[in-house]
Amino acid sequence: MPERAATVLGIDYGARRIGLATGNTLTGTARALTTVHHQGDPFAQLDRVLAEWQPDHVVIGLPLAADGGESETSRRVRQFAGQLTERHPDLKLSFEDERFSSQAAESQFAKARGEGRARSRDAGKLDGVAAAIIVESWLAGRAAENRSEPS
Repeated sequence: MPERAATVLGIDYGARRIGLATGNTLTGTARALTTVHHQGDPFAQLDRVLAEWQPDHVVIGLPLAADGGESETSRRVRQFAGQLTERHPDLKLSFEDERFSSQAAESQFAKARGEGRARSRDAGKLDGVAAAIIVESWLAGRAAENRSEPS
């Protein structure tokens, strides 16, 4: 029986900005939504996004150290995720290694600028693009796991 499409919300957490993206488990694709600018308390804005999109799953980028271990930033992300699940205890939440999502987003942006599809003013969307990359990475890993399971 085919899997039903599920909505995934991706979060690229930062101390001042949070990139958000939405993805779909059926298509395996994601797109940037918005960037939340905050002064340490982004939850009112995130609550609105969660209410609007009603995701089946939330994927948060986890910035691990180069060796794959925890970093100060990854500990802050885990703290943020804990606060998010306290506010929304029914959320299904996963972490996705995001060590290279920001670089990939910058590379995509540079390519789009070179092709005339983006302008300097679009740079503020990079956090959302990074969140989309996080979602697509998580979706691809999930699809690979599903392909390797015996039928």
